[in-house]
Amino acid sequence: MDQQDALLSMAIDLTASLGSSDRLSRLLDALRKAIPCDAAAVLQLAGDELTPVAIHGLAPEVLGRRFSRREHPRLDVVVAKGTPVRFPADSPLPDPYDGLLLVNPDATRDVHACLGCPLLAGDTVIGVLTADALEPGAFDAIDERFLRMLGALAGAAMNTGRLFEALESASRRHQRVASVLQMDAAGRDGGGQILGTSVAIQRVRDEIELVAQSDFAVLITGETGVGKELVARSVHHSSARRDEPLIYVNCAALPETIVESELFGHVRGAFTGANADRAGKFEVADKGTLFLDEVGELPLSVQPKLLRAIQEGEIQRVGSDQALRVNVRVVAATNRDLPREVDAGRFRADLFHRLNMYPIRVPPLRERRSDIPLLAGFFLDLYRRRLGLGPVRLTEGARQALTGAPWPGNVRELDHLLGRAVLRASTGAGRDAPTLIGPRHLQIGRDTSEAADPNALPGVAATAAVSGQTLKEAVEETKRIMVSRAVAAHEGNWAAAARSLGMARGNLHHMARRLGLLERE
Repeated sequence: MDQQDALLSMAIDLTASLGSSDRLSRLLDALRKAIPCDAAAVLQLAGDELTPVAIHGLAPEVLGRRFSRREHPRLDVVVAKGTPVRFPADSPLPDPYDGLLLVNPDATRDVHACLGCPLLAGDTVIGVLTADALEPGAFDAIDERFLRMLGALAGAAMNTGRLFEALESASRRHQRVASVLQMDAAGRDGGGQILGTSVAIQRVRDEIELVAQSDFAVLITGETGVGKELVARSVHHSSARRDEPLIYVNCAALPETIVESELFGHVRGAFTGANADRAGKFEVADKGTLFLDEVGELPLSVQPKLLRAIQEGEIQRVGSDQALRVNVRVVAATNRDLPREVDAGRFRADLFHRLNMYPIRVPPLRERRSDIPLLAGFFLDLYRRRLGLGPVRLTEGARQALTGAPWPGNVRELDHLLGRAVLRASTGAGRDAPTLIGPRHLQIGRDTSEAADPNALPGVAATAAVSGQTLKEAVEETKRIMVSRAVAAHEGNWAAAARSLGMARGNLHHMARRLGLLERE
């Protein structure tokens, strides 16, 4: 192959669908056929270091080396000049490959010809192509224009490979993000607004607006059902990271055996069942926000790694010794009293203080009663549309009952109670007929009294116990009825039903099969 054929081959390869390593290997093959050399290499420039990415005629360990420009003056000259350089055999500058040529492996210094050609992307040097020959003067007759065209085409080949790799990497990341967000969306129902006009909820909005402009870690606290997840989503959507993913992790639903892998990922073979490399939630959330719901449930064993990830932006997959850098904002939520958990030794003090950099307390519904009519209107309209009903209204008695209830389950309890009430009130009504909800449809006294006293025996269980059932049978019957009600209230959405019961979806499915509510697989 002559020099023109070599250039033509490189130009054709630029349009071919090749991997980066294949593209550079073919480039070296074309170079060796056009230039008489005993060794050749392509090195990629990153900062002040050159990394070999393809070699021929050199010891394999060359691929594992890094060539600093300060330590290798010949390479430095090629990068600095930005034009092809032919070094004479008697050059005083040490050759970076002395003792590494396979044709003369025992020599500590080979007297040979050396050629260096910068690889250009526009006017920028992105790498170096080197050729070595044992015969002095082997490169003297090579046309200068050929070397310049060689550098330009080789640089284009390297740059094309880098662009392809960047696109493939971005594509893989987007696929991971899309997969996580799709699973997230499948397990959650609608709603994303922080509703209310009370002073308490306006204070929360002000806190969100303030902290969203920073990258501070945020710890959202509050009772179950107050809307901590809505606050987390609002922090993300009000921040500069709004165009990047918000990744949700329910720490309470993660078994201790897989929590580390779920957060930080794993490599193939790290444990039984690890059949492929897998990115963790921190990697998927890179440049975005990671929402750690129920963070107080994380086991102590994983808390030091979480602290390092937040503090240093550094993670390590299970089974790997390579540290990965991530740029993730962490927003956490809990209904636990974390200072008390710290005192009890169940939560690390340093992790608590790192998460608590900016605390936001979400008030319970009983502290914002003026918002109840507005919230009720939102939920009633939501269920009206879901059930395909006509107008849905509250009676004055129902309105007073709602505003006077204790709401131990907060906004979530209000949501579910109104869903049941709409279903009861609409029974037998025409499709477009108005639905009027009164106190009897709300059944607030029974629902909230049971929820307010966790030690009280539910009415169903009490009746069963009096009728002669054992305690175990009564508990099983109560579970069966509660699961059935939750699934019906959420129109067959098992994920939503699981959340209302405070369970993971998989655990709810398992319980339903055991209770005979689902057929066994």
